[in-house]
Amino acid sequence: MKKVVKFGGSSLASAEQFRKVGDIIHADKERRYVIPSAPGKRFSGDTKVTDMLYGCYELAENDKDFKRELQAIEERYQEIMDGLSLTLSLKEEFKTIAENFKKKAGVNYAASRGEYLNSIIMADYLGFPFIDAAEVIRFDENGDFDSETTNDILKERLKDVDNAVIPGFYGAYADGTVKTFSRGGSDITGSIVARAVKADVYENWTDVSGFLIADPRIIENPERIDTITYRELRELSYMGASVLHEDAIFPVRREGIPINIRNTNRPQDEGTWIVESTCQKCKYVVTGIAGKKGFCAVNIDKAMMNSEIGFGRKVLQAFEDYGISFEHVPSGIDTMTVFVHQDEFMDKEQKVVSAIHRLADPDSIDIEADLALIAVVGRGMKSTRGTAGRIFSALAHANVNVKMIDQGSSELNIIIGVANEDFETAIKAIYDIFVLARL
Repeated sequence: MKKVVKFGGSSLASAEQFRKVGDIIHADKERRYVIPSAPGKRFSGDTKVTDMLYGCYELAENDKDFKRELQAIEERYQEIMDGLSLTLSLKEEFKTIAENFKKKAGVNYAASRGEYLNSIIMADYLGFPFIDAAEVIRFDENGDFDSETTNDILKERLKDVDNAVIPGFYGAYADGTVKTFSRGGSDITGSIVARAVKADVYENWTDVSGFLIADPRIIENPERIDTITYRELRELSYMGASVLHEDAIFPVRREGIPINIRNTNRPQDEGTWIVESTCQKCKYVVTGIAGKKGFCAVNIDKAMMNSEIGFGRKVLQAFEDYGISFEHVPSGIDTMTVFVHQDEFMDKEQKVVSAIHRLADPDSIDIEADLALIAVVGRGMKSTRGTAGRIFSALAHANVNVKMIDQGSSELNIIIGVANEDFETAIKAIYDIFVLARL
């Protein structure tokens, strides 16, 4: 049995956290491939090493002195090594980094050094071989992740390697130029490695004991999700639920590899299992509730719209022409509403409106701003009658006006639109009706 284990920044922020990670890895010989993040915050008000690197490189890019800032980063790593009683030295590595900063090696290179250096320390601490992600994670000439080339490279490189430490977050173009994933991309690296080695489990260790049904900043002590499917997770991650990078699902999904979200500070907790499918009955009707603020609705009216071929395509063409993606498009017989991110739309709204008039010739267009979208997700909804009715009832009881509701044919999720100011109240009401009242 093989396990790939990824540890987040909070799990590797100090020597004390490193020791916890070492204990976790040594407790199970099946944990063979380790993906570290850069050191995160050690305490509230601390700065993540990745952010320190961004700031340091910004000085270098503007031809300003960055020695003090780079020294502070070096001291962070030295503190970890001293705490672990390692004799390892990173002096030459920091010398190389300083030289490359002066040569304007790029912000991707700068950001990637956090994971790179932390992985060198982790490899030394564990006694595992270190493999630079730039040698095995490949991006194409357009800057997109090249999954098949990467998979071939990794399989060949790791076929005779029983254990390894591979930095998360970055890879490289074919010419060796470093390229990073988006923030939180170490999750993706772990998933990529898990696919390549055909791992039995991909363990993702962080500072929480799995996914929670709702945001703990809104709901006090929300329940933990025991098991969630890839599809449910995609829906929740897309709408703002954050523990795992949403793109981390794809590499393992195609191989049917389960993901186990675990807590470095509470390794005894089972955490949350993310699986392709499950026959386990849901504890509640809903698996999770998540949402985002900051949307606007573009309402387009036209008599006999339903009988006009290509009307929807013409409307969406106007948004595409100005580089604006849409979130949801609920429609009626004579109406169509396009939900978009308000910050993307505001500066272009009149241009888009003009384009819609030109392309689709609607009777009228009305724009409503400051809206929030909430996703209520759960495989249990399909076999439960009246889920939407209970949501409406809960929101009405909480004096929340529903602006929009959209449910796909899969019955996996229901999207609700409310005013920004009703966002938290709506989530509390939905959580109460399904989790606390268990209706």
